[in-house]
Amino acid sequence: MINRLYDTSLGLLTDLYQLTMAYGYWKSGKAEQEAVFNLYFRKHAFQGGFTIACGLSSVIDYLNEYRFDEADLEYIGSLTGNDGKKLFESGFLDYLSKMELKCSVDAVPEGTVVFPNEPLLRIQGPILQCQLLETPLLNLINFQSLVATKAARMRLVAGDDTLLEFGLRRAQGPDGGMTASRAAYIGGFDATSNVLAGKLYGIPVKGTHAHSWVMSFDSELEAFETYAQHMPNNVTLLVDTYDSLQGVKHAITVGNKLRERGYDLGAIRLDSGDLAYLSIEARRLLDEAGFEKTGIVASNDLDEYIMDSLKIQGARISVWGIGTKLVTAFDQPALGGVFKLAAIRNEEGEWDYKLKLSEQAIKVSTPGIQQVRRFKDQKGFVSDMIFNIEMPLPGKSTMIDPYDFTRNRSFSEAVAYEDLLVPVFSDGHLIYTLPSIHETRERVKDQLTHFHKGIKRFVNPHTYPVGLEKQLFDLKTDLIVKLRTNE
Repeated sequence: MINRLYDTSLGLLTDLYQLTMAYGYWKSGKAEQEAVFNLYFRKHAFQGGFTIACGLSSVIDYLNEYRFDEADLEYIGSLTGNDGKKLFESGFLDYLSKMELKCSVDAVPEGTVVFPNEPLLRIQGPILQCQLLETPLLNLINFQSLVATKAARMRLVAGDDTLLEFGLRRAQGPDGGMTASRAAYIGGFDATSNVLAGKLYGIPVKGTHAHSWVMSFDSELEAFETYAQHMPNNVTLLVDTYDSLQGVKHAITVGNKLRERGYDLGAIRLDSGDLAYLSIEARRLLDEAGFEKTGIVASNDLDEYIMDSLKIQGARISVWGIGTKLVTAFDQPALGGVFKLAAIRNEEGEWDYKLKLSEQAIKVSTPGIQQVRRFKDQKGFVSDMIFNIEMPLPGKSTMIDPYDFTRNRSFSEAVAYEDLLVPVFSDGHLIYTLPSIHETRERVKDQLTHFHKGIKRFVNPHTYPVGLEKQLFDLKTDLIVKLRTNE
């Protein structure tokens, strides 16, 4: 879908240093050396206890169309270094023009609940190609996972209420709006106001009228009557242009006329004021007039915290219109995913495991060709173990917390589990059947039912157990010691 938004090659959707490193690999004869990179994040967003993996569909679209076209190569060839001379020689441009992706990609399916340090994508292939993919893959995964997580948090508060995404006008540009609409639907929203997202992604679209519609008439009642006359099967009336409760009464008047024509008043919408008080009073007026099935829509810079507060106050809101604070991930606008080299094939054909060292423990990367094993019992998911697929697991697996090695758990072969990363591309060829966006949305809903409610609370959420399999933990520890000794 992203290639339908941008009628151009997206090969240059990257940072310059990816190209300079690729050039360096090519010049030094390392371009085809096999390597493994893991894409993961270090901390949950929103001080939460879970994250929703999202963006794989866009990754697939991107990789299927990956190329450098003639205009791309002409531009790359025009770049110059500090001395004013060309940055890249023509042989490198020729290499890029003929390059076909040979990478294998394993990924966590979209809609999966994931946790820090777990690989969401594992990229294996020629190091030059893997390196070029770092920036675009992070771009596609980071923001969509962020918004899907925000949406899932709102769904937890909303329960069975309807959630509408209204954020296009406040999003960071067209791509931000389109991406947010898709991710919000996957995270649990029911519909969007974004018509292009409805067309491209198959998301239901919903909408009504703005304050300008009411203000363009001599009276609010005339505005409501005119709207209902011309669109009787889609009547949600925005009642807060002047006086909200008087607006509800005008809506009831129009609702009675609609019933005479065989239609009904779908809903009224509140976009300002004390939403708890106004929704309670609006519900009373509607019910007394016989409009028990007419919904009450609320908007006005809502997020999961305000929604939760309104519910505690007894608000009678049945439909929530969310915009700015969802599509911009207002309280934390970046997930912080990273893409780290974890292994490289040496001249003898063996894997050399790689690790990025840091003074900050959270920034020390984990080596290995990683997979995530999720253990479960009758009550649900209980723990995730990251392991190296090149190291055969013993009958009894031991998982160690990398930040507190005194904490560990053991799992026998009899414990049920699933491995989260699944093959998506093999040597550059797509081998994965992508679920529909509606199936992915249902996956989010199903996934969250299998986790303890503690990880889903907003204040001081429970930390779900995630650790390294003992062999991988030992490998990481040995590499850290070796690197520090050689400093």
